[in-house]
Amino acid sequence: MTLSNTAQKVWQEMLQDHTGNWGMDIEHWDWVPGVGLIAMLDYYEATGKPEVLSYLKQWIERNKEKAKGTKVINSIAPFAIFPALYRLEEDVWFRDEAVRIAEWMIAEAPRTREMAFEHTVTENAVFSEQVWADTLFMAVLFLARTASLVGSTKYAEEALQQVLIHLNVLQDESSGVLFHGWNCDSADHMSAARWTRANAWVAAGVPLIVKEIGQLTPIPDELKKRYERLISGLISYQQEDGLWSTVMDHPDFYREVSGSAGIGYGIRKAMEIGLIERNDRYQAAADRALAAVLTSISEDGVVSGVSGGTPVMKSIAAYQEIPQYPTLYGQGLALMLLADTCRDSGE
Repeated sequence: MTLSNTAQKVWQEMLQDHTGNWGMDIEHWDWVPGVGLIAMLDYYEATGKPEVLSYLKQWIERNKEKAKGTKVINSIAPFAIFPALYRLEEDVWFRDEAVRIAEWMIAEAPRTREMAFEHTVTENAVFSEQVWADTLFMAVLFLARTASLVGSTKYAEEALQQVLIHLNVLQDESSGVLFHGWNCDSADHMSAARWTRANAWVAAGVPLIVKEIGQLTPIPDELKKRYERLISGLISYQQEDGLWSTVMDHPDFYREVSGSAGIGYGIRKAMEIGLIERNDRYQAAADRALAAVLTSISEDGVVSGVSGGTPVMKSIAAYQEIPQYPTLYGQGLALMLLADTCRDSGE
């Protein structure tokens, strides 16, 4: 199959009826469908396929009532497509809803003592005073896109500060890569796992955030230097097969495809916007990730080798016990990598 045909199949698999399947059921309002929607928008912007845009609009119409429940950071993800839908449809409801949620984030979302958004979830679980890498993709990306939509320096500066805070508390100074989380109460990284998908959320999310806010607030050298150290560190952990282990500094752990796709995508986007230089080392790493991800996609468009939902585990060994199964975020991160490659290659 060509890249474009593979991308089409990955997208179509996301539309199937997966009712009751936590990883693949798109008909609810949370981070898992949200990543799928963000990826679909990326796919639409890369290809211009009208049926993709039509699906996104229909999904919002079917599910918008579900967004009225408890606001938590992880459930912000579906709103990340609202700024683009407003630009495409000129329906003020999308803009007004985006501003409403952005105002909630600024004024009311729980924060840690470092002023990071506390990682709150829809599940019956509390992670008091915890900073997770996931937050940048699940919520700060939305805030950056809304900043660009309405020209708000307030939103842009908050998005920038969240990126800097997360990088500051999560980055391992010795390797440059990120730990999964930070506990402000105990002032430690808990199990101190260099979890691959946590790194992928940041690798993919930061270039998208910077792209949105760069015209509204200066991007400091600290962010650029920290991000470049992240990418350089990530490449040093890439395995010979092009993938990353689920905990990247444990090559004996299983390979994890969603995180690998997100890292490959992040490298490509960061080079595209000039956040990192375009060089042979970075390009080769992204190309190797793409080739490896392709081997993990079935003829039906199912992305395999994806670890299930993963909180900050109590030990590094526990990450190896997380089961693997298809998910919308696995489909989505693979789709984003495929779509970006198709756009650049003219497929």
